[in-house]
Amino acid sequence: MSDKIHARLLDIPAVGPGSQPVAEDDAVFDFIGSPGEMPTFEPPVLPEPEEVSGLDAAMTVLTELLVGIEKYRAGEPALRFDISDLDPDNLALVNQVLNEGEVSVVYDGDGKVQIQESVLTGIWRVRGVDPTGIVSDVIEVADIPSVVRDHAFAGATPLPTDFSALPPGVINAPPLLVELAEKMVEWAPGQSPHVINLTLLPLSPEDLLYLGEKLGVGPITILSRGYGNCRIGSTARKNVWWVKFYNSDDALILNTIEVVDVSEVARAAPEDLADSAKRLREILEVYRREQ
Repeated sequence: MSDKIHARLLDIPAVGPGSQPVAEDDAVFDFIGSPGEMPTFEPPVLPEPEEVSGLDAAMTVLTELLVGIEKYRAGEPALRFDISDLDPDNLALVNQVLNEGEVSVVYDGDGKVQIQESVLTGIWRVRGVDPTGIVSDVIEVADIPSVVRDHAFAGATPLPTDFSALPPGVINAPPLLVELAEKMVEWAPGQSPHVINLTLLPLSPEDLLYLGEKLGVGPITILSRGYGNCRIGSTARKNVWWVKFYNSDDALILNTIEVVDVSEVARAAPEDLADSAKRLREILEVYRREQ
């Protein structure tokens, strides 16, 4: 196992929260890593109506977003709006209205993409980056950004189930891997996720290291505060996600593996999309009354 993966798999509690001593640095099985600290929710500070006079390009983008999110339905392909050509003043207005929400995504595959959900759930800011900085700037309307659906498992490989030479201390991981291999084959779009709750199982640190090695690390990392602090990582096996929930002290309280196309924790629900459309409509109506 590589040093990189090994470092990510250290110091997970073996059975439930509080059942084992926690290391001082509380590394707690940092299998999927983190895209960075997420800001807590704050309503956007909007400019006064007279301050947006002449910012027609920004108003056009926001109006198109409203039309898009009103007609979008969860599960459909993302609607994309390229704002790379907006001038600084118009871009600043779009930034103020959208602000930053509860979910961030990092795609580290053939090119690096950083994604931040806006305060309007289901409206995502998708930026392509390279060593020189931001190379593309797109807004997507979607329950989950297109890069997650399209690339989370694009390079996935079959799950190996040859357990003839187990490392010392590995006891309960092999049956879980057999179960996952079966569910990977059986799962079909539209089905509920198959969830294995690792927190409740008698797993040794060696078991967890072995699970991490066999599942591998995928290109998608998601951090969500919509259901508490939740970190979600794609693995190298198709439709297998590792999902970890933390409390306010950043201690691991729930550790699960899911078999599903996209983890439901990260997706915008239909009612969230409807609420975002309502809020964006109210924002635009304020400015339209002043025109």
